[in-house]
Amino acid sequence: MDNGDWGHRMTTPVTLNVGGHLYTTSLSTLKRYPDSMLGAMFRGDFPTTRDSQGNYFIDRDGTLFRYILNFLRTSELTLPVDFTETDLLRKEADFYQIEPLIQCLNDPKPLYPPDIFEQVVELSSTRKLSKYSNPVAVIITQLTITTKVHALLEGISNNFTKWNKHMMDTRDCQVSFTFGPCDYHQEVSLRVHLMDYIMKQGFTIRNTRVHHMSERANENTVEHHWTFCRPAHKVED
Repeated sequence: MDNGDWGHRMTTPVTLNVGGHLYTTSLSTLKRYPDSMLGAMFRGDFPTTRDSQGNYFIDRDGTLFRYILNFLRTSELTLPVDFTETDLLRKEADFYQIEPLIQCLNDPKPLYPPDIFEQVVELSSTRKLSKYSNPVAVIITQLTITTKVHALLEGISNNFTKWNKHMMDTRDCQVSFTFGPCDYHQEVSLRVHLMDYIMKQGFTIRNTRVHHMSERANENTVEHHWTFCRPAHKVED
């Protein structure tokens, strides 16, 4: 194999199914730490398992894997300020045998100075897909925004008035806006405008994830999630 073929192979997308969550990354990212389990797995030293779609399957916590993958991409541990699953993440890091991540978890450093905290916005897209149409047809879609940043929700409410939406309180003083139901093209247009609006408020995308579910005999549900973050100054009581 010449250098060009090898370089192409290292950057070719690889899709993992980790506990039902799909992640797409490059081979070079997965092999960043050669002594880790993933490094050995994609070096051919460990046997691999594929799911029914041909994706590499790992029977571990799919939600926490996003932090594992982000560490592989950046060599930095970045967690939300209100993250409460450090012990579970430490077990995942130990399973994957990523020594630098294990060290970071055993010796955590504050993400921001004491007078700074992190504001978080979660955007999710839910699509119900018909199993029997060819090509696959999107039956129904909706978008949900969840955050504690009420000023952001107020701005969205004022700037996206033509969309059918409803608001509800959720856990931990968070509020959600749900848009829809709408068709696929409306959902794509709305999502692009919402993401642009959120990022113009100073938020950046922290991570993304995809979750596939099969609820009924004739349809599948696909959920896409985006997490946006921005630093903010604490206000004295």
